[in-house]
Amino acid sequence: MATTNSNKMGWELKEIILVAMCCIVFGVVYLVAVYLSSFINTACTPMGLGFLGNELLFGVWFMASTFAAYILQKPGVALVSEIIAALIEVLLGNMYGPMVIVTGFVQGIGSELAFAAFRYRRFDWSTMLLAAACSCIISFVWSFVRSGYGELAVPLLALFFIIRLASSVLFAGVICKVVADKLARTGLLKSYALGRAHE
Repeated sequence: MATTNSNKMGWELKEIILVAMCCIVFGVVYLVAVYLSSFINTACTPMGLGFLGNELLFGVWFMASTFAAYILQKPGVALVSEIIAALIEVLLGNMYGPMVIVTGFVQGIGSELAFAAFRYRRFDWSTMLLAAACSCIISFVWSFVRSGYGELAVPLLALFFIIRLASSVLFAGVICKVVADKLARTGLLKSYALGRAHE
């Protein structure tokens, strides 16, 4: 279902509070995913697939941006949510430190661009999946530059991208939309754009 956001470009206090709550929840989820991916990476290293854990779970780290943006349907929500969730992840003890915030910025740009492409007037399956895919693409370019993905053989690089794309679509696209829609149908989000669209 496509919806149209309100004409207000600014954020109301209740929207700021919702973003903060989403970021806290996803900051914790992100940190759990970091340690789970590390475990998978360690298990896969003897097979030469040490990056696999990251790719399988990569879509998890886009969820704050698509989830919050889908609910509020306003400019800037995707980018700000991803940055704050990354900040919270760092404050909770992410082993990679402040660079995670930069990565959050990069990832948030991807989903923000997808929603901006429709002028923040369309929030449906197409835009959610596009947002997930855009985050995947931009994050993969970032990984290519920063994490040495350029040293991987082309077939392995292609495999990693396909796995990351599938993970992105599943977590940041499908799961976020389904969960948000279910919350909206309960009436919990009636004060927000998504909730009004389900009335």
